[in-house]
Amino acid sequence: MRNLLNIRRFAWPYIRRYRQRFFAGILFAAIFGLMNGVSVWATKTVVERLTLSSMPPPTVTSKGPMVASTSTVSTSTGWVARVKARVEAWWAQVKAWGARAKAYTDRRLDPWLPMTGRHMDWRQILGGLLLLPLLVLARSSAGYLSVYCLMWSSERMVNDMRVAVLKKLNTLSLDFFNRSTMGDMLTRINGDTYNLQNTMSGGLSDAIKDPMTVICVTGYLFFNDWQLTLVAVGFLLISLIPMKLLGQKARRASQGSLNATITQSSLLVEALSGIRIVKAFALENEQESRFRALCNQRVHHGMKGVQARGLIQPLIEVISMLGLGVLVVWIVYTGKTVANMAALLAGLFFLLAPIKRLAALNIVVSEASVSVERLIHIFKEQPTVKEAPQPKHIERFTSELRFENVSFAYGNQLVVREVNLTIPGGFKLGIAGESGCGKSTLVNLIFRFYDPMRGRITVDGLDLREIAVNDLRKLMALVSQEVVIFDQTAAENIACGRHGASREEVEKAARLANAHEFIMQLPQGYDTRIGERGVTLSGGQRQRLSIARAFVRNAPILVLDEATAALDSQSEAEVQAAIDRLAENRTVISIAHRLSTLMTSDRIIVLEQGRIIEDGAFAELLQKGGAFAAMARRQGIVAAAVNPP
Repeated sequence: MRNLLNIRRFAWPYIRRYRQRFFAGILFAAIFGLMNGVSVWATKTVVERLTLSSMPPPTVTSKGPMVASTSTVSTSTGWVARVKARVEAWWAQVKAWGARAKAYTDRRLDPWLPMTGRHMDWRQILGGLLLLPLLVLARSSAGYLSVYCLMWSSERMVNDMRVAVLKKLNTLSLDFFNRSTMGDMLTRINGDTYNLQNTMSGGLSDAIKDPMTVICVTGYLFFNDWQLTLVAVGFLLISLIPMKLLGQKARRASQGSLNATITQSSLLVEALSGIRIVKAFALENEQESRFRALCNQRVHHGMKGVQARGLIQPLIEVISMLGLGVLVVWIVYTGKTVANMAALLAGLFFLLAPIKRLAALNIVVSEASVSVERLIHIFKEQPTVKEAPQPKHIERFTSELRFENVSFAYGNQLVVREVNLTIPGGFKLGIAGESGCGKSTLVNLIFRFYDPMRGRITVDGLDLREIAVNDLRKLMALVSQEVVIFDQTAAENIACGRHGASREEVEKAARLANAHEFIMQLPQGYDTRIGERGVTLSGGQRQRLSIARAFVRNAPILVLDEATAALDSQSEAEVQAAIDRLAENRTVISIAHRLSTLMTSDRIIVLEQGRIIEDGAFAELLQKGGAFAAMARRQGIVAAAVNPP
């Protein structure tokens, strides 16, 4: 029950949007349960009319505790006697009301139902033929409409939830993605929501129809013969024990299987995205072994879940049949009427299937609760980089970008230390340094992927933390060594640079980026689907698409993060020409390992362990003979080549 309540609380904000269909499904489920109770009543009524002319069963004198002794009643005193008297009075009123209702119903239905020993006319023939079919039709129609309405709302609810999970992930900061695996995030979006969908679509209708059936049928049976019903309910309560134990077992199995699925998904992403490395180093067998081990874990946990689901129905059936045997003995011993016995057997027939489904639903809910807890956890996750409550809006960059005593650390590792830096508008700044010195971290801070631990960064005097994030990032365009190409057309990939970019603007940007010619050679030109990760293009072509994306963005600040580092000399020349054209009349921040690309920079800073250790123009730094000159010499660049005599 606790798991079901957790699922309901989590899902309700999404169900609320479709509450009309949802509540219609609940109403039809209630009607379905009510019709099951009516079917038990109809069974008893038909049997009574068929056996009305037979002799009543002999009265069997009850013995032992079934007959209350006078001495026991007379000695009942105090609150026990008062409670007993009130219960007896209430039960007498209920029985009287039931007798009046039965008498009224019998008078209305008597002309329409056949009875043994009475002449049969057309109304009795019609009623005898249609009574049970009409009840079954009403019951089946209510069941169908309940399933349809609840499925209609649950499918849309889960679809909205998938979008909400992706939307939530998009709001989180980069530190969350650094500590999460791709397999885990894919499982949250697809696997966890699928488990919930499976529960909502397959079990939601049963979770409403079956309890209503149990309530209505048990209520009628209790009114008809409370002693027999109490015995039956006792065995039903006993069946809750294996339901609870097996539900816990299924939950543990689901948790283990989910962990194995996450690791397996991450392995697949690694193996398939890095297939060139896998083949180059002959890692196929190792990857297959790892994958097989994870598959074996999933099989192990899956079989545990199968055991839990498979055992529940046999256990319920054995307990139910044991209870039925006790009831048969009780009926014969107490001399109950054939009609009461028929009503009880019909009621048990209508109760057995719902109880079995509820037992199976308990397993499904226990498994789904693991996924719901994971989804709740992701929705509770908060970004470390947050929008200001009342952010300031900025439309253009006019003055300067400034670092004021900025420090930043990943965990306990300090990677930027007390950086002070001013970048005027229209200025071209180069950033150099060995790997791990903090170059890319400066870019991350400029884009506000992270916030400084100490100090601040300002644009035109405004702290980045005060500016609306979207406004800030509209001022900047990024061309990175790690080119991201989406599985869309060439035109759509370029248009990602600015929402609403026209086809003319896209083609103009492609020409400026030296990408128009190779795009036109594609099978459908700009409408050619590039493929996942741009696998149909060369490295230089992908980079030129990225530059075209920056052109169409037309941002005043251009950030180049080792944009030509992975290219051959010919591709580098083509890309560098496009970058030089893109950099015109813009503020440029360029990170480069290949120092020759920084020759046109107005100023270069050199980082070491997060500190600025050198600062100056390209030729000036070479003349100093410091860290920059040492890196340049390793790349074959000397001061004489830059400033010949």
